[in-house]
Amino acid sequence: MTDTVDEIASIRIELRHTEPPIWRQVEVPTSITMKGLHDVVQAAMGWFDSHLWEFTVDRQRYGPPMGQDWGQDWGQDWGTQPSRDAAKVRLRDVLRPPRTTIDYLYDFGDGWEHRLTVTKLRQGEPGIGYPRYVAGERNAPPEDCGGIPGFYEQLDILADPQHPDHEEVAEWFDDYDPEALDELVIKTALGRIAKRRNAAAARLAKKKSTSTS
Repeated sequence: MTDTVDEIASIRIELRHTEPPIWRQVEVPTSITMKGLHDVVQAAMGWFDSHLWEFTVDRQRYGPPMGQDWGQDWGQDWGTQPSRDAAKVRLRDVLRPPRTTIDYLYDFGDGWEHRLTVTKLRQGEPGIGYPRYVAGERNAPPEDCGGIPGFYEQLDILADPQHPDHEEVAEWFDDYDPEALDELVIKTALGRIAKRRNAAAARLAKKKSTSTS
């Protein structure tokens, strides 16, 4: 059996301090690991997964395993306590129904703060692949643009052709449109995650079947 009929949750992902708000609504299996949830947020927001990240739930942090990627020096470099390995904790392990709030920080330099609100735990629909995209509004900022303050400052410059930095910022932002949201790209990215999860679940089920036969 694959995760398509497992328990799922609705998650609203909002990029904090944005006005009007930049947000996504997704449906995710509660059996997904926190590392898997990180992949979902990256896909839904259109980030490139090239910076530090961590979740915080009730003051407990979850991130890459210590000693791998960039996790080893988190406490020393960023003043944080060591986090739990996000690949070893499932979403369902941190949920407190009927509503759970999860903070997600991406890029410790630019500081993209997200608020995840998890609600509506229920059984998934047969034949539907999860995670899946439901709704959203507005394009996420370009990476490495200076966080929320830098993002809005550069949008102001883009809107002012007379600004001395207008040409430079326009070249950096290229064809970026803050109101555009390419839903097909998000659906495709989340669909890949769903296929990987279901393939892994099928392999596990086959292995169990073989070992008991």
